[in-house]
Amino acid sequence: MAITAALVKELRERTSSGMMECKKALVETDGDIEAAIELMRKSGMAKADKKTSRTAAEGAIVIKVSDDAKQAVMVEVNCETDFVTKGEDFQNFANVVADVALSKKPSNIDELQQMVLDSGDTVLDTSKKLIAKIGENINVRRNINFANENGHIASYLHGSRIGVVVDLTGGTEELGKDIAMHIAASKPICVSADNVSPELIEKEKEIFSAQAAESGKPPEIIEKMVSGRINKYLKEITLLGQPFVKDPDKTVEQLLKEAGCTVNQFTRFEVGEGIEKKTENFADEVMAQVKGS
Repeated sequence: MAITAALVKELRERTSSGMMECKKALVETDGDIEAAIELMRKSGMAKADKKTSRTAAEGAIVIKVSDDAKQAVMVEVNCETDFVTKGEDFQNFANVVADVALSKKPSNIDELQQMVLDSGDTVLDTSKKLIAKIGENINVRRNINFANENGHIASYLHGSRIGVVVDLTGGTEELGKDIAMHIAASKPICVSADNVSPELIEKEKEIFSAQAAESGKPPEIIEKMVSGRINKYLKEITLLGQPFVKDPDKTVEQLLKEAGCTVNQFTRFEVGEGIEKKTENFADEVMAQVKGS
């Protein structure tokens, strides 16, 4: 069967694939467009499986909050390049994943991956189809749910790279957003000193003790120095101990007390944090190729 331009055009419209790929599939299936679509799907999914091992450290944070501000979800979806992050296909997928997470409340990422979307496909299968279409690894990396029937949920997105969700009791919607913005900027690791793990405190004590010992001061003075540095450290890493970014003359703890508000918990996501990114020195790569030729 002759492979006409009209046939290639129809296949491109139905698959969003390149012209040469469409023509090749039609040639292999003797012009049977349905068989060509099936062939391209199988080929695309096979390629997608290979790409899932590639590092995906770009992407977007998506937050969805219920209309009554009693529930919320935050999701990180990764890809390989910032270019894909800005694409409509990626953004639509990330938003659909967040929507299903808010409605079905999966307790972990594996549950979220297996949830069925309106298309009839699972989140995982949909991501593989998107990999086949876009040509980059797409990974739904993590999610977290919030629920507070006696208080409210506040959130803040800095572009699409940093997201914060805060669970509060009391206070206003505006205060909640201010606290979320503060967390985005100041990166506290927990609400108060009571939430800091004893192991982390002990580790810092060891470091500070070793540093103070070099001063040659008496042990009792060193002990006071270490105690003072630990107190300073706890203020730096806890939300309540930090100076409020909009008014550094008062701490977040003072701000919350004045407003009669309590922060119960919070989570901060930043795109790609904790992912080991492959770095390439292209000058060295070229030099190695030159020497090897």
